[in-house]
Amino acid sequence: MDAASQPSKRSACLGRPDGVYIIAEAGVNHDGCLEKARALIDAARSAGADAVKFQAFSAARIAAADAPTCAYQATEAGESQARMLARLELSPADFAVLKRYAEQRGIAFLCTPFSIPDLEMLVALGVSALKIASPDIVNVPLLRAAAATGLPLIASTGAATLDEIDAAVALLTVAGARDRLSLLHCVSAYPTRPAEARLGCIRTLADRFGCPVGFSDHTDDAAFAALAVAAGARILEKHLTLDRSANGPDHFFSLEPDAMARYVATARAALTALGDGRVAPSESELEVRRLARGSLVTQRPLRAGEALAAEHLLVQRPAGGIPPDAFDSVIGRVMRVDVPAQTRIEWSMLA
Repeated sequence: MDAASQPSKRSACLGRPDGVYIIAEAGVNHDGCLEKARALIDAARSAGADAVKFQAFSAARIAAADAPTCAYQATEAGESQARMLARLELSPADFAVLKRYAEQRGIAFLCTPFSIPDLEMLVALGVSALKIASPDIVNVPLLRAAAATGLPLIASTGAATLDEIDAAVALLTVAGARDRLSLLHCVSAYPTRPAEARLGCIRTLADRFGCPVGFSDHTDDAAFAALAVAAGARILEKHLTLDRSANGPDHFFSLEPDAMARYVATARAALTALGDGRVAPSESELEVRRLARGSLVTQRPLRAGEALAAEHLLVQRPAGGIPPDAFDSVIGRVMRVDVPAQTRIEWSMLA
């Protein structure tokens, strides 16, 4: 695996200072099938994402037997969370295979643990970072255990209040993880309507916590790749599926491979379009600058010794002579030479 695809503490999990780090969220869109999971890794790599991310959980551990599914998750009438999630589990051996395969394919492998045993399994596998899901922004034991690993952490903030995010960041700060932390603005609505996206929260979080901030994007519009980058996101997380029509809780709001490739390209183009913020003419503007700007030109013949007055001059293209922003500086100056009308004034002509 080359160095460019291996996430560093700054580039992968605290935001790339020189770019936008894009995570293709495979999540549970493998439907519990290892071969589909491999295919999602291939799709993420082909789309140009920096990382592919999965979810590690035990259904029996994270959901009570009678916990209902959210409306968007329902694939069978009356199905419980535990029953749904049981179909989507991968084993520790599966994750070992997937991590190794991702590394062979040259894409970073990330994963979200939903319990401390899941976290311990991922650390044992040698993951380079940990992602904390939105519901666990208030999971004190899991946050504390994640901080103790010494790994970079990315925490999503969907459905959280500012007080809850404050508390989580305070806990992680006390645990020594503040300089390893990135936050993702997230709206836990599937799909997220544009009016609910609230991309201004990206800047709010960045200003409040002084850490890299990204966007966990559940919208159904690829334009949000550019909008989020313009709003300051330097990490993007977007769900990836092989088939949006497949039966499963997350397929319908995920991007298929071609759409993911367009999403990645849009995000990269947006960052390029932002530039470095320096105000200066670009190379491609220089010809227009020269030909569309004007110079000070005489409106009538002038004789040596004659003082320039405003009515003697007009601004005429192209540039190259005395520029029009020097107009006030030449008024009252004396001509050293005779010049005819329509002469572009040069400084050497003035006494």
